[in-house]
Amino acid sequence: MADSLDKATSRAPATLGEGCLSRYDPEDMGPEDGTEFPGAAELWEEITAEAQAPAEPDLPMTRP
Repeated sequence: MADSLDKATSRAPATLGEGCLSRYDPEDMGPEDGTEFPGAAELWEEITAEAQAPAEPDLPMTRP
């Protein structure tokens, strides 16, 4: 390798939209961008199940 800084570069994926609507272009992203998340569906189900579970009632505060 001629220049040791050549390997220290990165490239962000292309974006779509502008301002608040700006997002990465899914067609420009690949495995090297960290887009693989095989457990995403299971995690989403766990999170939504926790959010839908009835909340435990608050215990009254007692003083010693």
